[in-house]
Amino acid sequence: MDFSQVIGHKHIKAHLKKTIENNRVPHAQLFIGASGSGVLPMAIAYAKELLCSTHEKDSDSYRQCEAKVAKLAHPDLHFVYPVNTNDVVKKHPVSKLFTEEWRDFIYKNPYGNLFEWLQCLGIENKQGNINVDEAHDIMKTLSLKSYEGGYKVVIIWMADAMNTSCANKILKLVEEPPDKTILLLLSEKEEQIITTIRSRCQKLDFPLLSEEDIAEKLVETKKISLEMAKTISLNANGNFNKALQALAEDGNTIIFEKWFITWVRAAFTAKGNKNAINTLLNWSESLAKEGRETQKKFLSYCIETFRQAMLKNYKADSLLFFQSEDPKFSIDKFAPFVHQNNIFEIISGLEDSIYHIERNGNSKIIFTDLSIKLTRLIHQKEAV
Repeated sequence: MDFSQVIGHKHIKAHLKKTIENNRVPHAQLFIGASGSGVLPMAIAYAKELLCSTHEKDSDSYRQCEAKVAKLAHPDLHFVYPVNTNDVVKKHPVSKLFTEEWRDFIYKNPYGNLFEWLQCLGIENKQGNINVDEAHDIMKTLSLKSYEGGYKVVIIWMADAMNTSCANKILKLVEEPPDKTILLLLSEKEEQIITTIRSRCQKLDFPLLSEEDIAEKLVETKKISLEMAKTISLNANGNFNKALQALAEDGNTIIFEKWFITWVRAAFTAKGNKNAINTLLNWSESLAKEGRETQKKFLSYCIETFRQAMLKNYKADSLLFFQSEDPKFSIDKFAPFVHQNNIFEIISGLEDSIYHIERNGNSKIIFTDLSIKLTRLIHQKEAV
């Protein structure tokens, strides 16, 4: 992975290159960016520059270093990522036990998200986490000398998945790192990383990718027309992975739409309607049976759909991309019920539900409570 292969973020690339050129590389850095914004590809490209900086450019040793990083097999490049037990690893899951799966995941799509990674491991119905065993492994690995005499780089993907015990162990590394050791913590949820770690890292915020950059990359790599690429990039909301999913016509969208329509229809008719309330309870029970990552992904879909409805309500048609597969559901008719008086509470309720699911709350209670809130909010009148 090279900087030239990373989409957009020219100013970030320039900044990272400067840190190496000036020999002022912070030992602990926190890369913060939304899903699909390219935080992981950038970290790998940066690691390549760091690890190969001890070799003369274009020399045989430099090219060998590049090749090792490209294969994710450089002995001084280490990865940490959320894992859990599966059919093969029955206990004490740590990243090194899933190295082949990780390489395959990166080769296929370095812009992939956590749900897709857990699918690769066959544990999409479980929570991925980074536990204290992982911290012990990192400490042991970094206590050894660099194989090639230069930097040692540790990339912690989804650092917000570290549990408290692991985070406290990692804190010691952040405070007193071994010589020439670089820690790159990558996160979509900065606030879930303990304050003592955040305060000791140099933070780098990644904006969403531009529509132009996404479209250009789609044309280059997928050989589609510029017109199609522009349409997909408009709907991707700065998320290259979402653009790839749209191109592949991800089947989850159809399922999520069906769940969403059933939910909002039942919530709308539930006022004084016992049968509709039973439908909501059955809906909550049905969703509770899904894996937690699927539940979170669905709630994220709901957030975006409600936002689309509000945009339609306020005539911001140029920003719309919602297209229903159900001919009986019309965003035009639904939009008037989503407005300034209820959108903030609706989004807050959905985000709170994601938060509680991540913390292993009772899914049935979470979805039931959310449904009751929606029943009240969907009937709230818009202020004139």
